[in-house]
Amino acid sequence: MSTRKVTLGLIQTRSFPHPQENLEHTFMKIRSAAEEGAQIICTQEMFTTEYFCITQDVRNFDLAETIPGPTTERLCSLAKELQVVIVAALFEKRAAGLYHNTAVVIDADGTLLGKYRKMHIPQDPGFEEKFYFTPGDLGFKVWNTRYAKIGVLICWDQWYPEAARLTALRGAEILIYPTAIGWLPEEKEELGKAQHCAWETVQRGHAVANGCYVAAINRIGKEADTEFWGQSFIANPYGEIIAKASSTVSENLIHCCDMELPEKFRRIWPFYRDRRVDAYSDLTRICID
Repeated sequence: MSTRKVTLGLIQTRSFPHPQENLEHTFMKIRSAAEEGAQIICTQEMFTTEYFCITQDVRNFDLAETIPGPTTERLCSLAKELQVVIVAALFEKRAAGLYHNTAVVIDADGTLLGKYRKMHIPQDPGFEEKFYFTPGDLGFKVWNTRYAKIGVLICWDQWYPEAARLTALRGAEILIYPTAIGWLPEEKEELGKAQHCAWETVQRGHAVANGCYVAAINRIGKEADTEFWGQSFIANPYGEIIAKASSTVSENLIHCCDMELPEKFRRIWPFYRDRRVDAYSDLTRICID
């Protein structure tokens, strides 16, 4: 009996000052990932730009684009040509003065299946995202692509088990997290190792708790004072890291996943069967005093 396999391709790269440079570089990387056998190819968060949220500057709103728009049209054509699924994270202009941090999902026939708008928006020194992004209003979504059922969440969403659980309950076999996360210089020496460990560990926990694959795509390089730590990875339902990129190299992380493993895992560890949804209603009511 044949085993169902799906090959993921995560595009980890540095960013360039001009959007057109990022577009052409990423399109080249998508082509090379497809040549390496990738069937589902994923970009990092806001792949068309540098991480401009380091500062608050109204001129950065000019970087946003409509969805659908010129970039998604090119991505759809590329997906159809290569017969691959593309998950691409963009800066979306929804309307005048209204912007989202958004990921699009394009099927292997070039169809734009839909989009996910980042739900959790951080606000920290060097991560001034509340200035730019309106929280998502599309909910947690899953798409049945040619190769697998995938759910997409974005960066800060990584820290919320509720987001992973709701997406997985909708049928996601793979949770995909386009990301832009790194170290601030004043924190790296003391907290850098621990911060990275926390980021990686919480997502591995999502894989275990939901019996699915998790793929996190981060950027590399230094932008202003932020040093992005790369180390994109894929974890299986046991939380094992089965593929991992470096901290400094632009690379395509390619890995073939056994898509029968989630079913096998859930039969052995039936976390979904034993959930007590009748006892969880306080999640929507209790706040920390």
